[in-house]
Amino acid sequence: MITIEPIDTHKRSDVIRFFRIPFPIFSGNKQWVPPMWGDLSLQLNRKKHPFFEHSDADFFIAVKDGADAGRIAVLENKPYNRYHDRKLASFFLFETVDDPQVAKALFEAAFAWARERGLNGMQGPKGFGPLDGYGMLVDGFEHRQTMMMSSYNHAYYPRLVEALGFRKEVDFITCAIPREKFTFPERVYRLAERVQKRGTFRVLQFKSNKDMMAWIPKFIDTYNKTFVKNWEYYPLSDREVNFVVDNITQLINYDFMKIIAHEDAVVGFVIAFPDVSSALQRIRGYVSPFSFLDAIPSPWALIDILREV
Repeated sequence: MITIEPIDTHKRSDVIRFFRIPFPIFSGNKQWVPPMWGDLSLQLNRKKHPFFEHSDADFFIAVKDGADAGRIAVLENKPYNRYHDRKLASFFLFETVDDPQVAKALFEAAFAWARERGLNGMQGPKGFGPLDGYGMLVDGFEHRQTMMMSSYNHAYYPRLVEALGFRKEVDFITCAIPREKFTFPERVYRLAERVQKRGTFRVLQFKSNKDMMAWIPKFIDTYNKTFVKNWEYYPLSDREVNFVVDNITQLINYDFMKIIAHEDAVVGFVIAFPDVSSALQRIRGYVSPFSFLDAIPSPWALIDILREV
């Protein structure tokens, strides 16, 4: 017997229960990286997460024969729908055992939620904002999830959702390139050097995270102009922008962010993150003083963090 239970996001026990569902589903899987408790609890916090200032979401758990067997979040992103002139719900945080009936029960609850709000379609996985990542893995299951903005799921997930009528809408590509092969032809380096000598474009070099922060508003402006026609784009509220900035600056070090400027405008950027996925697997979603040290990629990174405090 399968039943669907909505969770009360104001109850810590319900949020913990929702958080723990994927752990037995991925038990023994060496590629899956557990979610962080702090991240998920914030996503379910209606008072603190900026998404809930303009939109709504609910969360459901599937129970089969007395045991939790799956979960799903269903969202209505009102600014996204206004911007794209659509009436769509989104699903997110979908996890399930390999059982078509469990998946069907979860999505029937999500579909009913969407219909009650006058929505006429559903897409996903698509979360609460640009840092949550998008999509469902359909190829490359042998590779470890490298950061929380990329998704990982069992190979049976696409089969279950396609059986319910979902079809691919857009591709997101993740690539793995060994460091020794990450090179460009010599001609590219010479061209880049000539461009920099002309003084028209320059690569910004930061001496601290504080220096980098001064350019973040211009970085966000470039992000908005670059992604304005993308499938997932919608205008972020001021609080959402601050939320994104706060999260980005917690994750990156100034050495890992490169910005190309034309005069005082940001015209290009690249952000790199240290791969701490193996450490995240070891701490199993919970941060403590000892697990924090485990996640630091090097003693020099810890020195940089302490220097900025």
